[in-house]
Amino acid sequence: MKIAIGSDHAGFQYKEHIKAFLVERGETVRDCGTHSEASVDYPPIMRQVAIAVAEGDCDRGIVLGGSGNGEAIVANRVKGIRCALCWSVETAKLSREHNNANMISMGQRLITLDTALDIVRTWLETPFAGGRHARRIQQIDQA
Repeated sequence: MKIAIGSDHAGFQYKEHIKAFLVERGETVRDCGTHSEASVDYPPIMRQVAIAVAEGDCDRGIVLGGSGNGEAIVANRVKGIRCALCWSVETAKLSREHNNANMISMGQRLITLDTALDIVRTWLETPFAGGRHARRIQQIDQA
């Protein structure tokens, strides 16, 4: 699977750990930045990740910041993106099962690194349930 990843300065440390975790799993990773903890505006980076997913260059995307809120908002402005803000394994699982999330957002200041890695693992391994949820995804995508 090809995964785009991006963060602002507040999510940089987790991005680097998650990137290594993904490579270890055998995933292909496109790092859209940032490349240090120097302060940076996050919208252009998150938009780059979302566009890579929306255009099919990457299968899924992961964005990180301090809280993950702004990052998810930016990603969800790109047509075809369903980015879920995840703070637990359960939110990651449901984002895939019910929402077929093609991106997730996390906040480095709000969860532990172990939780972030568990979220990524769960999100990658959980299939979309389909059924009644497929109808709802169609309705979301029409908005």
